[in-house]
Amino acid sequence: MTNKVSAVVVTYNRLTLLKEVIMSLQEQVVPVNHIIIVDNASENDTREYLESLGKQIDYLRLEENLGGAGGFNKGVRYFMENTDDDFVWLMDDDTVTHPDTLQNLLDFANEKKNFGFLASDVRWTDGHRAKMNQPAPMNRLKTIPENQIEPVQLQNATFVSLLVKREVVRQIGLPITDFFIWGDDIEYTERAGRVAPGYFVPSAKVTHKMAENVGSSLLNDGPNRTPRYFYSYRNKGYYIRKRDWYRRNRARLRTLAEYWQIKLSSTDRKNEKLAVMKKGMKAGKVFNPVIEFANRK
Repeated sequence: MTNKVSAVVVTYNRLTLLKEVIMSLQEQVVPVNHIIIVDNASENDTREYLESLGKQIDYLRLEENLGGAGGFNKGVRYFMENTDDDFVWLMDDDTVTHPDTLQNLLDFANEKKNFGFLASDVRWTDGHRAKMNQPAPMNRLKTIPENQIEPVQLQNATFVSLLVKREVVRQIGLPITDFFIWGDDIEYTERAGRVAPGYFVPSAKVTHKMAENVGSSLLNDGPNRTPRYFYSYRNKGYYIRKRDWYRRNRARLRTLAEYWQIKLSSTDRKNEKLAVMKKGMKAGKVFNPVIEFANRK
């Protein structure tokens, strides 16, 4: 199997972090063939810096902010239509790769061959697992320990160092732009997992430089982030409909439990949070976005 890889990084106004991410990609033991930076209409400082890199990167600037989902849609399409690379490697603009990250992903890819996606072991800046990117094993009653050595099959994964084969993208299409934010990676990896199993590769570590090592929680999040949860619950309504009976109903029960947890809590802005949640859940019942496919190169 050949090992030509396009890295796709979606960015929006985080230039300091983006510079570190690009440098980490340029320092891979196994060279990255194309570094595709999808710029969600950032401020001029980001544009000027990326333009200054010239042919070091493939710079794709969008006219408007399409969210992470739209950015990854455009980046994967560019990979399919403008390169002949074998794999696309997806990540956010705060994902700092380690020098051997890609090498370890490709070593497993060459060994396993039949897979839908490969996910890295995502750590926070203190070395512990990033709570936003906890791996999801097939048995959700189990937790993958931080000292895990052997690869593990996953239900889904996040777009924080995710490797996908060109052939899988050809079969399943592109990430869904209409998701805007939240759940686009879960939906996409579950779609890929229906083609072939996805795996967690613990040797392929990256550092996710979030401001804090916290998971997403409507119950505890601040007022600026509360409206975003509409997308979380709407998008979840779509992708859980694609699951088998057991996993679909388990997800619905979990959502119902979240609703009652908020309703019975003493959290501030309770009515606002419940309203956002109900609005998203209602929209999710009829949300049925179109899956796009790239043109053949």
